[in-house]
Amino acid sequence: MVPYWDPRTQPCLAALTTAGLPSRLGLIEAFEKADDHLGVGGRHPGETLAMLELLRAVAYAADVFPETSNEWRTWVTGRRPLTEVADWLREQPEKQWNFFHPDRPLFQNALLAPFMDEHGVGTSQIVMHHVGDYVQLFDRHHLHHGEPLAAADAFLAVITQHVCGNGGRGMIPGSLLGAALNNQATCRAGTRVHVTALGQTLGDTLRLNLHPHDGDPGTFNFTWTDRPRRSFTVKPTARTPDGPADLHSILGRSILTRPARQPDGTWGVDRVLMGAGDIVNLTHASALQDAVIEKNAPLKPSAARALWREAHSLYAATARREKGMDLYGRLAMLPEGHRVTLWTVGLLAKPGKLIAWVNDAFPYIPGRESALRQASEEGCAIAAYVAAALDAAAYAAWRIAYPNPKPSDKQAQLARFKATGEHFAATEPLFHELLDETAEGTPVPEALATYAAQVRVNAEAFLTDRLRSLPPSSQGYQANTEAREKLAEILNHPRKAPAHLRMEQPA
Repeated sequence: MVPYWDPRTQPCLAALTTAGLPSRLGLIEAFEKADDHLGVGGRHPGETLAMLELLRAVAYAADVFPETSNEWRTWVTGRRPLTEVADWLREQPEKQWNFFHPDRPLFQNALLAPFMDEHGVGTSQIVMHHVGDYVQLFDRHHLHHGEPLAAADAFLAVITQHVCGNGGRGMIPGSLLGAALNNQATCRAGTRVHVTALGQTLGDTLRLNLHPHDGDPGTFNFTWTDRPRRSFTVKPTARTPDGPADLHSILGRSILTRPARQPDGTWGVDRVLMGAGDIVNLTHASALQDAVIEKNAPLKPSAARALWREAHSLYAATARREKGMDLYGRLAMLPEGHRVTLWTVGLLAKPGKLIAWVNDAFPYIPGRESALRQASEEGCAIAAYVAAALDAAAYAAWRIAYPNPKPSDKQAQLARFKATGEHFAATEPLFHELLDETAEGTPVPEALATYAAQVRVNAEAFLTDRLRSLPPSSQGYQANTEAREKLAEILNHPRKAPAHLRMEQPA
């Protein structure tokens, strides 16, 4: 019996209904009932992004997308049904959508089949929320001892790898198809921060993110062998996608899964092979529709700065719209009051090693771009200024508490008094409240005053907590006093301190 599993009809996408109930959707139902569901959600942000990318790719392949920005606006405001995509999916040949087809498995590379029995490994290798370094996996899943996966879980793992896979050496012999097979490139979601406009329903989200395209949608990447691909024996060159269906269905990995019967009689996966995938040029305008440009380059996630601290860059993109009619230019065309959430996601990683997903969400309302930009810029500046003040206060305490320190001990001693970690953690929800109030129409100066006052109160409390470890001695009291005075001096500086932070000094 030929194994068969088809994501068009099999429940594979996790969603939440408008009634608040969890649901699992096949692709056909996802488009048929797109406005009955709030959205899709994976086990981590990358999986959610991969689901949305798949749905966008399918819509383009079905030739269901706006051709102009004006048509896009009509689609969004009129909530154009997406049932035509479901109809197109029903008419597709079964072999196109069989995840386990022996010659053209969906989103996989059948050329790896002769090597599966000898070189196949455990299923953990393709599951990104298990992956540490593709060898020893960070949650104790090991490359060679992965548990069998249900077909739906394997399918989600595969599409997530295509969208989000990290660079580095793959654990697959380069002798199979060529030496470059184990040179895995970073896939498109791992190269920069991606932004998705979220609407009230899944349908709203899809319409918001189907960017206009005037022409053929291009080639949908059903399987590796359905078009010429890069070679693993010669130096690869990046190809340019032939349309949005191609762009949003790039096969960023060569993956093959081995079907196996599960105890309940359904098909699942027990072994996998994964190597390098297609290499595609992502520098053209259609691939940068949502890119936030910072210092002439797309914004990348940083381990040192949370995404909320980059919100001013996002709102600058909505206000400047330097790239012409991109996502931000189109959002500005929507009627005033048409609220959208801008969901940002990025991957912190080193070659061969994943660190963490970072994601955040920010409000956007047409007509409030300038106010949101001002609030985010000044809010971020206040947070940064207070952090610097806390560092200076910590130094003041350290200078008194440790009059004769060893140079090698300085950083550890300073860390005793530094409260910047607590400050940034507590400021994040305050910053989001600032943006929400601004989006709802609160004047920016008023919203900033409320935000800055609470940030200051928190900073003073955090410093107090840090200073409690000082001994009850004259030296301890002096260190305490010096630190408090330094913090107050910086927060009240008449020229340097943000106006909303300063307190009136007694006469």
